[in-house]
Amino acid sequence: MAEDVKPTRKNLMEIEDRIELSERGHDTLEQKRDGLIMEFMDILDQAQDVRSELNADYERAQDRINKARAMDGDVAVRGAAAALEEYPEITTQSKNIMGVVVPQIDSSKVRKNIDERGYGLLGSSARIDEAADAYEELIESIILAAEVETAMKKMLEEIETTKRRVNALEFKLLPELRNNQEYIEQKLEEQEREEIFRLKKIKAKKEAEAKAEREAEAAETEEEESEPERLSADD
Repeated sequence: MAEDVKPTRKNLMEIEDRIELSERGHDTLEQKRDGLIMEFMDILDQAQDVRSELNADYERAQDRINKARAMDGDVAVRGAAAALEEYPEITTQSKNIMGVVVPQIDSSKVRKNIDERGYGLLGSSARIDEAADAYEELIESIILAAEVETAMKKMLEEIETTKRRVNALEFKLLPELRNNQEYIEQKLEEQEREEIFRLKKIKAKKEAEAKAEREAEAAETEEEESEPERLSADD
Protein backbone atom coordinates (compact mmCIF):
# COMPACT_ATOMS: atom_id res chain seq x y z
CA MET A 1 0.00 0.00 0.00
CA ALA A 2 1.12 3.56 -0.71
CA GLU A 3 0.55 4.54 2.93
CA ASP A 4 3.28 2.09 3.96
CA VAL A 5 5.90 4.02 1.98
CA LYS A 6 7.81 6.75 3.77
CA PRO A 7 7.29 10.03 1.86
CA THR A 8 10.94 10.97 1.46
CA ARG A 9 12.79 12.30 -1.58
CA LYS A 10 15.17 9.34 -1.42
CA ASN A 11 12.26 6.89 -1.69
CA LEU A 12 10.76 8.98 -4.50
CA MET A 13 14.01 8.77 -6.48
CA GLU A 14 14.24 5.02 -5.89
CA ILE A 15 10.64 4.52 -7.05
CA GLU A 16 11.23 6.65 -10.16
CA ASP A 17 14.27 4.50 -10.99
CA ARG A 18 12.19 1.33 -10.51
CA ILE A 19 9.43 2.70 -12.72
CA GLU A 20 11.92 3.50 -15.49
CA LEU A 21 13.51 0.05 -15.21
CA SER A 22 10.12 -1.69 -15.12
CA GLU A 23 8.89 0.22 -18.16
CA ARG A 24 12.00 -0.78 -20.12
CA GLY A 25 11.53 -4.38 -19.01
CA HIS A 26 7.86 -4.23 -19.98
CA ASP A 27 8.69 -2.95 -23.46
CA THR A 28 11.38 -5.63 -23.92
CA LEU A 29 9.02 -8.40 -22.81
CA GLU A 30 6.27 -7.11 -25.10
CA GLN A 31 8.67 -7.23 -28.05
CA LYS A 32 9.74 -10.74 -27.05
CA ARG A 33 6.11 -11.85 -26.70
CA ASP A 34 5.20 -10.47 -30.12
CA GLY A 35 8.26 -12.09 -31.71
CA LEU A 36 7.48 -15.42 -30.06
CA ILE A 37 3.91 -15.27 -31.31
CA MET A 38 5.11 -14.67 -34.87
CA GLU A 39 7.55 -17.59 -34.62
CA PHE A 40 4.82 -19.73 -33.07
CA MET A 41 2.43 -18.98 -35.93
CA ASP A 42 5.08 -20.05 -38.44
CA ILE A 43 5.67 -23.28 -36.53
CA LEU A 44 1.91 -23.80 -36.20
CA ASP A 45 1.51 -23.59 -39.98
CA GLN A 46 4.36 -26.05 -40.37
CA ALA A 47 2.85 -28.35 -37.73
CA GLN A 48 -0.50 -28.38 -39.53
CA ASP A 49 1.22 -29.33 -42.79
CA VAL A 50 3.27 -32.01 -41.04
CA ARG A 51 0.18 -33.39 -39.30
CA SER A 52 -1.67 -33.61 -42.63
CA GLU A 53 1.28 -35.39 -44.23
CA LEU A 54 1.53 -37.71 -41.23
CA ASN A 55 -2.13 -38.67 -41.49
CA ALA A 56 -1.78 -39.26 -45.24
CA ASP A 57 1.37 -41.35 -44.75
CA TYR A 58 -0.36 -43.39 -42.04
CA GLU A 59 -3.36 -44.09 -44.25
CA ARG A 60 -1.12 -45.08 -47.14
CA ALA A 61 1.03 -47.34 -44.94
CA GLN A 62 -2.05 -49.04 -43.48
CA ASP A 63 -3.50 -49.56 -46.94
CA ARG A 64 -0.31 -51.12 -48.29
CA ILE A 65 0.30 -53.38 -45.27
CA ASN A 66 -3.30 -54.59 -45.47
CA LYS A 67 -2.86 -55.43 -49.14
CA ALA A 68 0.41 -57.26 -48.43
CA ARG A 69 -1.26 -59.29 -45.65
CA ALA A 70 -4.21 -60.11 -47.85
CA MET A 71 -2.14 -61.18 -50.85
CA ASP A 72 1.05 -62.58 -49.27
CA GLY A 73 -0.21 -63.61 -45.83
CA ASP A 74 0.72 -62.53 -42.30
CA VAL A 75 3.59 -65.04 -42.13
CA ALA A 76 5.39 -63.49 -45.09
CA VAL A 77 4.83 -59.95 -43.81
CA ARG A 78 6.02 -60.78 -40.29
CA GLY A 79 8.99 -62.69 -41.70
CA ALA A 80 10.03 -59.68 -43.77
CA ALA A 81 9.69 -57.39 -40.73
CA ALA A 82 11.70 -59.77 -38.54
CA ALA A 83 14.51 -59.92 -41.11
CA LEU A 84 15.47 -56.30 -40.46
CA GLU A 85 18.99 -56.14 -39.06
CA GLU A 86 19.81 -52.43 -39.08
CA TYR A 87 17.38 -50.18 -37.25
CA PRO A 88 16.93 -46.43 -37.69
CA GLU A 89 19.15 -44.17 -35.60
CA ILE A 90 17.90 -40.96 -34.03
CA THR A 91 20.02 -38.17 -32.58
CA THR A 92 18.80 -35.02 -30.92
CA GLN A 93 20.36 -31.58 -30.80
CA SER A 94 19.09 -28.22 -29.65
CA LYS A 95 18.47 -24.96 -31.41
CA ASN A 96 17.55 -21.57 -30.05
CA ILE A 97 14.51 -19.63 -31.23
CA MET A 98 14.31 -16.21 -29.52
CA GLY A 99 15.75 -17.61 -26.33
CA VAL A 100 13.66 -20.78 -26.39
CA VAL A 101 15.63 -24.01 -26.65
CA VAL A 102 13.79 -26.46 -28.91
CA PRO A 103 14.85 -29.92 -30.09
CA GLN A 104 16.28 -30.67 -33.49
CA ILE A 105 15.87 -34.36 -34.31
CA ASP A 106 18.08 -35.96 -36.92
CA SER A 107 17.53 -39.49 -38.21
CA SER A 108 19.58 -41.87 -40.31
CA LYS A 109 19.11 -45.35 -41.71
CA VAL A 110 15.37 -44.90 -41.99
CA ARG A 111 15.13 -45.18 -45.75
CA LYS A 112 16.70 -48.39 -47.07
CA ASN A 113 17.24 -50.04 -50.40
CA ILE A 114 15.59 -53.40 -50.99
CA ASP A 115 18.86 -55.25 -50.47
CA GLU A 116 19.39 -53.48 -47.13
CA ARG A 117 16.14 -54.71 -45.56
CA GLY A 118 17.40 -58.21 -44.86
CA TYR A 119 14.55 -60.27 -46.25
CA GLY A 120 16.04 -60.78 -49.75
CA LEU A 121 14.44 -60.39 -53.13
CA LEU A 122 13.15 -63.95 -53.35
CA GLY A 123 11.49 -63.88 -49.94
CA SER A 124 9.29 -60.91 -50.65
CA SER A 125 6.92 -59.39 -53.15
CA ALA A 126 6.31 -55.98 -54.65
CA ARG A 127 3.48 -55.49 -52.17
CA ILE A 128 5.81 -56.05 -49.19
CA ASP A 129 8.35 -53.67 -50.74
CA GLU A 130 5.65 -51.02 -51.15
CA ALA A 131 4.53 -51.52 -47.56
CA ALA A 132 8.13 -51.16 -46.35
CA ASP A 133 8.53 -47.96 -48.41
CA ALA A 134 5.32 -46.57 -46.95
CA TYR A 135 6.34 -47.30 -43.35
CA GLU A 136 9.76 -45.76 -43.86
CA GLU A 137 8.05 -42.59 -45.07
CA LEU A 138 5.71 -42.78 -42.08
CA ILE A 139 8.64 -43.03 -39.65
CA GLU A 140 10.24 -39.94 -41.18
CA SER A 141 6.95 -38.09 -40.87
CA ILE A 142 6.63 -39.15 -37.21
CA ILE A 143 10.15 -37.90 -36.43
CA LEU A 144 9.47 -34.56 -38.13
CA ALA A 145 6.10 -34.24 -36.37
CA ALA A 146 7.75 -34.95 -33.02
CA GLU A 147 10.32 -32.21 -33.63
CA VAL A 148 7.82 -29.62 -34.82
CA GLU A 149 5.14 -30.30 -32.20
CA THR A 150 7.66 -30.34 -29.35
CA ALA A 151 9.01 -26.99 -30.56
CA MET A 152 5.45 -25.67 -30.80
CA LYS A 153 4.69 -26.79 -27.24
CA LYS A 154 7.85 -25.16 -25.85
CA MET A 155 7.16 -21.95 -27.76
CA LEU A 156 3.60 -21.85 -26.42
CA GLU A 157 4.82 -22.35 -22.85
CA GLU A 158 7.32 -19.51 -23.27
CA ILE A 159 4.63 -17.24 -24.74
CA GLU A 160 2.37 -17.90 -21.75
CA THR A 161 5.23 -17.25 -19.33
CA THR A 162 6.14 -14.01 -21.11
CA LYS A 163 2.49 -12.89 -21.19
CA ARG A 164 2.20 -13.45 -17.44
CA ARG A 165 5.32 -11.34 -16.86
CA VAL A 166 4.02 -8.57 -19.12
CA ASN A 167 0.66 -8.57 -17.33
CA ALA A 168 2.32 -8.61 -13.90
CA LEU A 169 4.34 -5.52 -14.83
CA GLU A 170 1.50 -3.75 -16.62
CA PHE A 171 -1.37 -4.43 -14.22
CA LYS A 172 0.32 -4.94 -10.86
CA LEU A 173 3.86 -3.68 -10.37
CA LEU A 174 3.76 -0.49 -12.45
CA PRO A 175 0.37 0.69 -11.08
CA GLU A 176 1.61 0.09 -7.52
CA LEU A 177 4.84 1.99 -8.19
CA ARG A 178 2.97 4.89 -9.81
CA ASN A 179 0.52 5.02 -6.90
CA ASN A 180 3.47 5.15 -4.49
CA GLN A 181 5.10 7.85 -6.60
CA GLU A 182 1.90 9.92 -6.61
CA TYR A 183 1.44 9.42 -2.86
CA ILE A 184 4.98 10.54 -2.05
CA GLU A 185 4.74 13.54 -4.40
CA GLN A 186 1.49 14.63 -2.74
CA LYS A 187 2.96 14.22 0.74
CA LEU A 188 6.09 16.13 -0.22
CA GLU A 189 3.97 18.92 -1.68
CA GLU A 190 1.94 19.03 1.54
CA GLN A 191 5.14 19.16 3.58
CA GLU A 192 6.47 21.92 1.33
CA ARG A 193 3.28 23.95 1.70
CA GLU A 194 3.36 23.44 5.48
CA GLU A 195 7.00 24.50 5.57
CA ILE A 196 6.27 27.61 3.50
CA PHE A 197 3.33 28.46 5.80
CA ARG A 198 5.55 27.91 8.86
CA LEU A 199 8.29 30.11 7.45
CA LYS A 200 5.78 32.82 6.64
CA LYS A 201 4.48 32.72 10.21
CA ILE A 202 8.02 32.91 11.57
CA LYS A 203 8.79 35.79 9.23
CA ALA A 204 5.61 37.61 10.24
CA LYS A 205 6.39 37.05 13.90
CA LYS A 206 9.92 38.38 13.49
CA GLU A 207 8.65 41.37 11.55
CA ALA A 208 6.09 42.05 14.29
CA GLU A 209 8.78 41.76 16.95
CA ALA A 210 11.10 44.02 14.99
CA LYS A 211 8.30 46.54 14.54
CA ALA A 212 7.53 46.43 18.24
CA GLU A 213 11.21 46.96 19.02
CA ARG A 214 11.36 49.90 16.63
CA GLU A 215 8.24 51.40 18.13
CA ALA A 216 9.63 50.91 21.63
CA GLU A 217 12.92 52.51 20.64
CA ALA A 218 11.11 55.38 18.99
CA ALA A 219 8.98 55.88 22.10
CA GLU A 220 12.06 55.78 24.31
CA THR A 221 13.87 58.28 22.10
CA GLU A 222 10.88 60.58 22.08
CA GLU A 223 10.68 60.40 25.88
CA GLU A 224 14.38 61.22 26.21
CA GLU A 225 14.01 64.20 23.89
CA SER A 226 11.00 65.54 25.80
CA GLU A 227 12.66 65.24 29.22
CA PRO A 228 14.80 68.44 28.94
CA GLU A 229 11.76 70.40 27.82
CA ARG A 230 9.86 69.35 30.95
CA LEU A 231 12.82 70.32 33.13
CA SER A 232 12.95 73.78 31.51
CA ALA A 233 9.26 74.27 32.06
CA ASP A 234 9.59 73.37 35.74
CA ASP A 235 12.33 76.00 36.20
